[in-house]
Amino acid sequence: MQNYKTITLKRGKEESLLRFHPWVFSGAIADLPKDIEEGDIVKVVASDGRSLGVGHYEIGSIAVRMLSTDEISIDDSFFADRLSQAWALRERLGLIRPDNTTFRLVHGEGDFLPGCVVDVYGNTAVLQAHSPGMHYARHIIAKTLTELPGAGIKNVYYKSETTLPYKARLDPVNDYIIGGFETNIAVENGLKFNIDWLKGQKTGFFVDQRDNRALLQHYSNGARVLNMFCYTGGFSVYAMRGGAKLVHSVDSSAKAVALTDANIELNFPSDTRHKSYAQDAFKYLADMPDGAYDLIILDPPAFAKHRSAIKNAMIGYRRINAAAFRKIAPGGVLFTFSCSQAISREQFRLAVFTAAAQSGRKVRILHQLTQPADHPVNIYHPEGEYLKGLVLAVE
Repeated sequence: MQNYKTITLKRGKEESLLRFHPWVFSGAIADLPKDIEEGDIVKVVASDGRSLGVGHYEIGSIAVRMLSTDEISIDDSFFADRLSQAWALRERLGLIRPDNTTFRLVHGEGDFLPGCVVDVYGNTAVLQAHSPGMHYARHIIAKTLTELPGAGIKNVYYKSETTLPYKARLDPVNDYIIGGFETNIAVENGLKFNIDWLKGQKTGFFVDQRDNRALLQHYSNGARVLNMFCYTGGFSVYAMRGGAKLVHSVDSSAKAVALTDANIELNFPSDTRHKSYAQDAFKYLADMPDGAYDLIILDPPAFAKHRSAIKNAMIGYRRINAAAFRKIAPGGVLFTFSCSQAISREQFRLAVFTAAAQSGRKVRILHQLTQPADHPVNIYHPEGEYLKGLVLAVE
């Protein structure tokens, strides 16, 4: 193992690491080397000198993201092993197919690479760093991605301008590390999508809703469908394939609506069942006639990105769900989601339960949804489970 700088923990603060939690919080640290810098690979030891593993150091509440509980070298072979394991899992999940070239390859702590996200769109991988350490490792990661046997990844786009801590002053630039632009069309379960990794949200597409979109398709036959906060129109495209009578897509962003229209046209050219509206979601729900839709999707952006916003977020979830409960047709089905990591599954259910009670409608839970298997949750890191959803039958 290389001679890494050492961080010593306060007495008793090693307990979480002994339970394999991958974070060291700043309050647990007794001593820092004077010459330590953000992004350094460090060795973490208990107060009695016991080695607890190695990780990436950063300034902030989370001070170390653990890469291993063993004393190993974090080098090219480390990343090759972790990325190969991630690829092998996606193969076992059956996600790598000619009719499915869109999936998440690395989900941070869930793939034992904390601070790193990689989404694959055809032969392009979009790499996102959430820690200075992964930012400094970006070239090694990109090279390794293109060398994965059988993967066929030719281009690696780095997109971390908005995900790295601004205090680190890393000045990341969104650009290709390897290769360049070829096509932005990728395939998910046989449907084609334009992926905007250059300027779109996240890595360009919400890969985490793939399984939930497929479920929605089965409820769509003959239904009048409303897709709120449609973004790229993923749910709308699946509803169209499911045989929906009509599909209306709503987003406050005119750019998102244009992308939705492009994706509908890509799969269902000149199909008059679909219409889109660039409008505020709350206003659209307030103005639409009662019973206009049999199937409604509520997939809003994160109402709470930090714990300080939980109270307002709960109000937001209650409001939007209450509006949907009031307006949905009798016998309708509501798909409702929260992608706020700060909101627990119990808190989200409470908000939806309260909204249902306010509406006075009879409501039953048909499905309880979460993120798909290519967004695995490290069992020792429950914070990695962020997507929560309910499918509800409304009398």
